[in-house]
Amino acid sequence: MAKKTQKTHKGTKKVLNVRQSGSISIGHAGSRHNTGKKNSAYNRAKTTSVALNKSDAKRLKRIIDTL
Repeated sequence: MAKKTQKTHKGTKKVLNVRQSGSISIGHAGSRHNTGKKNSAYNRAKTTSVALNKSDAKRLKRIIDTL
């Protein structure tokens, strides 16, 4: 019988990016839709990605281990 392995969570994989250094980057919330009613400064600020903190990155590494 084959050993059971943890499958990659595909929804998480589409949202996160693993950098060459091993840190994980993620986009800001609130930048997907309904941006017409938000001001331009808010929308521009949300275009940059940010690194996850170490505790979240450690927890999510298991879920996206095949990235």
